[in-house]
Order: sequence, then C-alpha cells, then structure tokens
Amino acid sequence: MKKVLALILACVMLLSLAACTTGVTPSSNEPAAEAEKEDNAEAQEPAEAEEAEEAEEAGEAEEAGEAEAASELVDGKFAETRHITVEIYDRNNDGGSDPTNNAYTEYIKKGMLEQHNVEVEFVAVPRWTEVDDINTHLAAGTAPDICVTYSYPTIKAYADMDAVIDLRPYLDNYKDELPNLWNWLGETNLYWDSDPNDGTTWAIEAKLANMNRVITFVRKDWLDALGLEEPTTKEEFHDMLVAFKDNAETLLGEDADKLIPYSVSFDVGWRAATLIESFLDPDMSDKEYYVNGFDDRKLTQNGTKEAVRLLNQWYNEGLMWNDFALYGSGDTTEDDMMKAGYVGAFSHNWDYPWRGGDDSIAANLKRLVGEDAKYIAIDPFEDQNGGHNKFLAGPIDRKVFFPITNDEPLASMLYLDFISDPETIQYLQIGEEGVTHNVLEDGAIEIIAATGDSIQNSGMNIDYTITCNGLHLLTDELTSKSLAHTYAGADPEDILRADQIAKTDTRVGINVQTGDIEAEGGVGDTLSSKRDQVYDLSVKAAVEDFDTVWDEGIAEYLSSGGQDIIDERTAAWDAVYSTDNIR
Repeated sequence: MKKVLALILACVMLLSLAACTTGVTPSSNEPAAEAEKEDNAEAQEPAEAEEAEEAEEAGEAEEAGEAEAASELVDGKFAETRHITVEIYDRNNDGGSDPTNNAYTEYIKKGMLEQHNVEVEFVAVPRWTEVDDINTHLAAGTAPDICVTYSYPTIKAYADMDAVIDLRPYLDNYKDELPNLWNWLGETNLYWDSDPNDGTTWAIEAKLANMNRVITFVRKDWLDALGLEEPTTKEEFHDMLVAFKDNAETLLGEDADKLIPYSVSFDVGWRAATLIESFLDPDMSDKEYYVNGFDDRKLTQNGTKEAVRLLNQWYNEGLMWNDFALYGSGDTTEDDMMKAGYVGAFSHNWDYPWRGGDDSIAANLKRLVGEDAKYIAIDPFEDQNGGHNKFLAGPIDRKVFFPITNDEPLASMLYLDFISDPETIQYLQIGEEGVTHNVLEDGAIEIIAATGDSIQNSGMNIDYTITCNGLHLLTDELTSKSLAHTYAGADPEDILRADQIAKTDTRVGINVQTGDIEAEGGVGDTLSSKRDQVYDLSVKAAVEDFDTVWDEGIAEYLSSGGQDIIDERTAAWDAVYSTDNIR
C-alpha cells in the first residue's frame, strides 16, 4: 500500500507543487477537478454508487481489522512486536545530542517495548524547514508514522487528498486503551480540530502546560549604568532606546558601532507580538478576532498597521537592528549578538534568555561580559485601556497526525498514550537526578547543565513530549515550585518575574466550531511568506512611504487568498453563531 500511495502522491506533488518555491501545500488542481466533476456528474452516477458500495465494504473491513488489532492486545501489549517511526525535530544544535539516539530516545524505546511490545524508530526532520520537509515526505509517501507540525493547513491539504488518517475512530473506540492521552488532553485538545459536521479529526492538538507567549527583555546592567528606570509605557521604552543609542560608547566602548538598541527578527508578527497587541482593542468581539485570526501574527487585525507604523519610526531613527529582515529561521546571528552583549532590548518567547543551558544567552552574557550583565523581563507596551493586554491562542500547540502510509495506527496511538503518561513527561523534562537535575530541600526540581547524550536539544525536551509543551511534573505543587529552577544557571527571581509578566492581562482564545474553511486549504505557506514580506518591507520603508508599502502589501496578501479566508470565516461564523461573542 505504501508503494502505491507513494506513486500517487508523487504524481500529485509534481503536478501541484512544481511551481512552488516556498513549500506551498498543493491545491492547484482542485478547481479543475471540481469543474470536471460537474461536467460529468450525470455520467458518473452509476460508477459513484458502485464506488460508495465498495467504500462501505472497505470501511467495514477496516473496522473488522481494528477490532482484530484490539483483540491482539493483552494488558495493552501486542502479542507480536510492532514497529513504528516517529518524527523528531533536528535543531542542529552545536554540542547537542543526537536527536534520534540519546538517553531520552532510549527511555522511550525501552518503555514502549516493555509496555506495548512496540519498537520505535525516530526520524529526524529539520526544525526550521519542517513544513517543507513534511510536505516532501507526505508527497513521496515516506512520512514517519507519527508526524508533528505547527501547520494545520498542511495537514488539511493532505487530508483533502486522502493522505491522512482520520483519528476520530481510534480516539473513540480505543479510549480505554488510552487513559493517559485522554486524561492529559481531554476532549478539548483531542477534538479541537474535529469537524462539527462529520466528526473527522485529522490531527490532535498538543497541550500548552504553560501558555506564556511573547514578552520584552532589557539589559538590566545598561539601565543601571545610565541611571534609567524600567520603562512602563511605549514612550518610556522609546526614550530608553534613544538613551542606549546616544550612550553607545559608555555601554560598549570600542564596540560602540555594534550596539543595537532594540531587536526583532524577520518574523515581526511573532517577535513584536505584545507591541502589536497593545494597539488592538482588548474588548474586540470573538467574531472579529476569529474572522481576522487565520494568521496568528495578526496581520489583518484592526490596529496592527499603527503598531507597525511605530516600529517603522523606530527603525528610521536607528533604534532597531538594521539587518533584521535578512536572516531567516534557524540563523543564529541575532542570538550571537545578544550573547556578545550588543543588544539592549528584544521581544521574544517568555523564557528565551535562559534557553540552552550553558550556551544560553544569559550564560554567555555572564561569561563574556560580566556577572552583572543580564536581561530582565519588562512590560512596557500599554493598551488603550491602560493595561498590557496579551492575546493567547488557547491551550493548543503542535499538531500530531498520522499519514495514510501508517500501517500501525493503533501502535501509534499507544505511543501517544505512553508519551502522555505523567511519569514519562516528568522523566523527559527533568531526566536523571544528579545528571540533569537536583532535588532541593523543599522538594523542588533544579535543572543543571547536562553533558553527552543527556543534553536536551529543546527546552524541557518538548521535541519528545509532543503532546505537552511547558513544565508538567507529577503534581501541580511540584510544578509550581520547580518552575523558577528549571533553567540551568538562571536566577530564579528572573524566571518568576518573566512568568508573572507573561501572565498579566491575558486573553485566552476560544475554539470556534465552524468546520473546515476551504479557502485556507493549501495557501498557508504562501500567505505566511507574503505576511513576513509585508511586515519586513513596511518596517524598513522610508517614513513617507510607509502607507503605500503597507497598503500595497496588504492588498497583495488579500488577493492571494487572504480575503477569501476572511469572507468564508465571516459566513461560517454567521451560519453557526447568532451573536458576536460566544464566551
């Protein structure tokens, strides 16, 4: 079956992706196919009836196969050894461990073999090109049995080509065999992507144990050196950046020309999220947020343009990294400048300065600049109500799905159950005592720098805990008191401060159940690329050209599929909900 499907999907890949240069998910054949269907509908009716009967028989056979597979389980264990492949991100970390062969993969392999008689093989996929790589694997029929991606449109596009397994029957029929998965994710995350009309579930959503997102950091030692207070408003933040620029020689001496007051990357919509959100209406309706919410970088939300206008002004004042748009995903140039001590402030994931253990930004600053050199979290972007509103997407994270080439869906579901076991999550996050963590007097877990195959290539090993993102130990109490100690070498007070700011004035997203939005199929990568271009070109434009550059960029974004998505989302909302708010 895998060989046949590989040939079919490879043909689809050649036809529908040949013109793509950014890994766009295939959908170009859909209009032609629909037209042909309509032209030949009458002639096809007998054949369609026969196909429907065959499909029904195939469905019955599949159900019988599923029942047979379940009967082979004795205390959750297969009588004969099964084999599955699992995607694992390769972050290409210097000095990291082999993502397919380390202490954590061995723990997983041993546990799965002992508990379920399932052999596990890990398949590395480059983290920073994961959508392109998964596209290629799916089209070639070579995708791992268990796939992970942040891009649901990619999954949906292949589901529309019958290249992805509907997980709903396995979630429903084998619930008793999957207690950890159900206890951890529950209906909310397991059914988050379920179609409300037919129940099809092409992916399940991992859970954010900690929903903290993006905040802003500033060099505390630079504030102290210049006698500045921590900024609490946009104006104060701007004035601080000006002070950094004007006092470059005081702060960096002979390296004054390398000073960058404020840094964001090419991904402006993510990195400057809290600044952008401060221009949005904190009380906007659920409908408005949903209709413009296809893009989580908030490109088409009301207010975003004015936020980018402010960034444009700062850029033209020389207060931002001049080359921010030149370096894409996975490039380390910006991080290296932070580590070397050249960057005064930046906005990023809430724990970013402390990620990476001995190679973190915080650790390098201390080593290269001095013990007092460090970043602290601040909350300087006030909204129209005087608060610091932060929009959160909801308790969802990566999407886990099975390609149709997966011949072991039940074994794969058991893998997800094993990986969701609280004991498994805790081990993968903190490792062995004395090797990757210490236990403090109050029982809290303190992470220490690991070496060799015990090095975690991702924060809290999220690349292995694919159903969990964020610290999640055996009890809430242990998790809470350990959070401040989960970054090797970091000051616990700095962690607690960042955590508190990230949780201030948050608005959690809701799951809007309107079914699939067909206009979103196959355009995710294209629109993401255009979105980044709009942001980058608008920030870098001359002040007098800003409106033209922004408006033309938005027009192109909308004409490339964005407007169709907005229109369909509007219609879908109106068809399901009678009010603009459903909270």
